[in-house]
Amino acid sequence: MLDNNQLLRFTTAGSVDDGKSTLIGRLLYDSKSIFEDQLQAIENTSKKKGHAGVDLALFTDGLKDEREQGITIDVAYRYFTTPKRKFIIADTPGHIQYTRNMVTGASTANVATILIDARHGVIEQTKRHAFIASLLNIPHVIVCVNKMDLVDYSEEVFNTIVSQFEQISSKMLIKDVRFIPMSALDGDNVVNRSENMPWYQGSPMLYMLETMHISSDVNKVDARFPVQTVLRPQSDSHRDYRGYAGRVASGVLRVGDEITVMPSGFTSKIKGINLNDQELSEAFAPQSVSIQLEDDIDIGRGDMIVRSNNKPEASQDIEVMLCWLNSTGAKPRTKYTIKHTSNDQKAMIKEVVYKIDIESLNRVEGDDALNMNDIAKVKIRTTKPLMIDSYRENRMTGSIVLVDDSTNETVAAGMIV
Repeated sequence: MLDNNQLLRFTTAGSVDDGKSTLIGRLLYDSKSIFEDQLQAIENTSKKKGHAGVDLALFTDGLKDEREQGITIDVAYRYFTTPKRKFIIADTPGHIQYTRNMVTGASTANVATILIDARHGVIEQTKRHAFIASLLNIPHVIVCVNKMDLVDYSEEVFNTIVSQFEQISSKMLIKDVRFIPMSALDGDNVVNRSENMPWYQGSPMLYMLETMHISSDVNKVDARFPVQTVLRPQSDSHRDYRGYAGRVASGVLRVGDEITVMPSGFTSKIKGINLNDQELSEAFAPQSVSIQLEDDIDIGRGDMIVRSNNKPEASQDIEVMLCWLNSTGAKPRTKYTIKHTSNDQKAMIKEVVYKIDIESLNRVEGDDALNMNDIAKVKIRTTKPLMIDSYRENRMTGSIVLVDDSTNETVAAGMIV
């Protein structure tokens, strides 16, 4: 029995016509992850459009508008599995006006794959996608230099693009960058090694995705347990049971650990940890468990159980890199609901410190308007303290969303600075 339980989420980004949808189609096609009827339908559509072979991009372009224009608009999620791993692909749009879609698609990814057209090299869009990958703290980046068949599989072209990209990524916080020369259309270095580029000694893309070490991406140091609900079963077998249920956001909690409940500051020890009917000696992210404490403490949804010697900051004033998602801009002095782990509070945007010009990636100061797709550093004030870590340290306790109470729409997502 092969253990392919580990799930890897990756996002694809590139400019229009860089071949993202073709690349994903090729991955699904060559890894035999497409159902017969799907394949048949796409072969028929390809014939109708007059293509010689199968148009691989049709596997991902689901929206009718996309198929007609040949571009990706929404975030399309694709699921596939190989004997080594399970994968979720977020196929995100390349246009500037869909920055918000890219941010949502990439926010949970372990790996960002950035496509570059070998003929054009690093362009504005490439910088933008690298910036968003860095902003969202995506641990691994694979740069796919695509359409190598159109530059005669030139090693020199590939090396030039590698050095161009390394120049921009050195200014950003991207930890692990790898480069692959490929032709998604012909399948060079996607699932199978290319015979056309013997000078490339690395592995093809699928092998890289299957073997990439991602278990260290989760924060294992800071134990954070946001409480979702209190369990009081009142059954004969659990007469005095009181458990606090939730999902371990990061770190490890063990029976016997000295803990502090935030924001109240009460302390206790962990008496027991349950996963369904099992008793565990420890729980780690991302397990959903129930925790029992030795003392009776008033704890409710939105509180956080942490280790006493390692606490997050409790604050009502937070600085956030915010991406505005809604077509209606931010209204000054408006109260929004801020959602942070299991904690919902009212909040207000106090100040826009600066905005990022998505074209040049420069800071723009003195512009307070927040409109759709804007990325800005803002100061937020909440009615009660939130237990926060910086997003760089902890993606789970360092992220927030804002909800407009009048429409119940999610209007913004943010990373705590």
